Amino acid sequence: MPNARTTSCFGERWGTLHAGIDLAMPENTPVQAAGAGVVRDAGWLYRGYGNSVVIDHGNDVLTHYAHLNSIAVRKGQIVQPGDVIGYEGSTGDSTGPHLHFEVHIGGLWKQVDPQPWMKARGVDLNC
Repeated sequence: MPNARTTSCFGERWGTLHAGIDLAMPENTPVQAAGAGVVRDAGWLYRGYGNSVVIDHGNDVLTHYAHLNSIAVRKGQIVQPGDVIGYEGSTGDSTGPHLHFEVHIGGLWKQVDPQPWMKARGVDLNC
């Protein structure tokens, strides 16, 4: 998402952990896979996240893309970096169109700061 604006970083926010990075883009902007992998889940997933895609990148690494307006992949589909996996939206607990992006290492719900993982792939999320 080359033209995205970072609006919230990983870390404590209002007394709770914000477990990802929020990237603001106009509604229906294509959302791209951050790396190669297999779609583990796609649909209305997990409380509050709305339409989401989870990609398994192997080596116990997952990426989670939340609040999508619509989804362009299905469970079990193989994706490559840059493939369109969905379109920006504001589904679930969201106050406006943005992508909530998480990196999980060691299993689902073991979120880590996405900034170093993305920086290692040549993308600076400005956090």
